[in-house]
Amino acid sequence: MADDLTTRMKAEAVTMGFDLAKVCRPDAVGHVAAGLAGFLEKGHHGQMQWLEARKHWRSDPSVLWPEARSVIVLGESYTPEHDPTAVLGQPDRAAISVYAQNRDYHDTVKKRLKRLARWLIAETGPETEVKVFVDTAPVPEKPLGQAAGLGWQGKHTNLVSRDLGSWFFIGSVFTTLELDTDTAEIDHCGSCRSCLDACPTNAFPAPHKIDARRCISYLTIELHGPVDEELRPLLGNRIYGCDDCLAACPWNKFAQDAREMKYHARDDLLAPKLAELAVLQDAEFRTFFSGSPIKRIGRNRFVRNVLYAIGNSGDGALKEVAQGLCDDEDATVADAARWAVERLG
Repeated sequence: MADDLTTRMKAEAVTMGFDLAKVCRPDAVGHVAAGLAGFLEKGHHGQMQWLEARKHWRSDPSVLWPEARSVIVLGESYTPEHDPTAVLGQPDRAAISVYAQNRDYHDTVKKRLKRLARWLIAETGPETEVKVFVDTAPVPEKPLGQAAGLGWQGKHTNLVSRDLGSWFFIGSVFTTLELDTDTAEIDHCGSCRSCLDACPTNAFPAPHKIDARRCISYLTIELHGPVDEELRPLLGNRIYGCDDCLAACPWNKFAQDAREMKYHARDDLLAPKLAELAVLQDAEFRTFFSGSPIKRIGRNRFVRNVLYAIGNSGDGALKEVAQGLCDDEDATVADAARWAVERLG
């Protein structure tokens, strides 16, 4: 009976828009605790204090919800139709991480997860309990993904799939149902180090280890305040996230195109002009990025990033834009503007 339900659940998940659906037990990631402890002890989490505050849950999903018996881990492709590295050669334009070039994936994926959860209850009865998670909860999604056979954690620490490459979102449904589990995936990276060599800031102290304090995604999204001056030139024109390690992965030759239109890039976010982004005030910023994950970092952090990109552009025509922000009300923005002016001087 469980086998039949698991098979039908996977088929239903694909019908709903997911590309992969696998199952594991909540206690299948016992190795996570030691790895997380080492990461935190080294301070590699930077300002992300929420990682430490909920480490007991993140280390062991069975503690998060003891009644859970199965975890359904789902993958949904957001493979870009364009070359995400092409914009790096246009210094007067902004490079935005592929996942943020349209609607916020959290909303889209969570809606699908809830639909699948409702389907499970409808199939098995109201006594079935479910909880859905996508990225924002203290759930070790990538280790669970490997334990379920969705993919393996590559040397860049992200999940890689033989079917989807590197470009996919992960969501999970915890349930009290005893579903049939899948075989855990093994590492298929071999001697390849393309992702490690592609990192502009050398954020990987060793394969499978990341120091978030040097990662451009952390610096442009999570970090409050100014970025260390030694790292600013390495940001290039990346103003929100970084895709370099993902784009370098050879397994992307097997990547499937994103079926969800909400993941296809907005034309005005493929390579927007730095000069236009820098002058956005708070209300304009919120309107322009309505429904986008970029909105959550706020105008000040965003413009800070844009000014670093302007400083790295080598384009003297952008100096005037930066000068206009040297006395910005936000001290970090003003500091970034003065740095950009000095770089272009």
